Amino acid sequence: MMTNPTISLIEQRASANRFDASHVLTDVEIERLVHLATRAPTAYNFQNWRFIAVRTPEAKARLRSVAQDQPKVTDAAVTIIICGVLPDHEVLAQRLRPSVEAGFMPAAMVAGWQEGARQQYADPRMARDEAVRSATLGAATLMHAAEAMGLASGPMVGFDAEGVARMFGLKPNEVPVLLVAVGRAAPGNWPQKPRRPLAEVLEIA
Repeated sequence: MMTNPTISLIEQRASANRFDASHVLTDVEIERLVHLATRAPTAYNFQNWRFIAVRTPEAKARLRSVAQDQPKVTDAAVTIIICGVLPDHEVLAQRLRPSVEAGFMPAAMVAGWQEGARQQYADPRMARDEAVRSATLGAATLMHAAEAMGLASGPMVGFDAEGVARMFGLKPNEVPVLLVAVGRAAPGNWPQKPRRPLAEVLEIA
């Protein structure tokens, strides 16, 4: 049976902790990574995320100071702060306009989606959950895009969210969800760690 390259990529991707500090990513490469990350799904097609690519030595040092002094923040070519944005139904018409203009979404459907989103995210907890979901889906897609581009990646949750928000000027509606270090792997990284048996995690109802 032929091996599917996407399946192979998923099966081989591992979280890196060691990066080649001499490796540099260009603006074009970073833009490509984030372009692919934004192909991830979001509820109502909100696309409610923001990606801050931390690449300069000064910015990396600031980020490392609020990320438990993790070396990969400064060793990786770039560390991306992935922010979820609280969903705002008032921006939805603008986000959906390209789908209407492309001809596959009826214009009359937009108002219904807006009202549905308004009701669904009136609860602040629901709104925050959606911001976290969107950022997480974007982060996962970014990590697989990095793997496909021959790069290593390592997600991080060990950081001071308030410190990140303060140092990088996040808005009140932006939630820093994950940091993802991306670059060329250095020796010493582990392969993908073994996963639990399906019998322990899968139920088919």
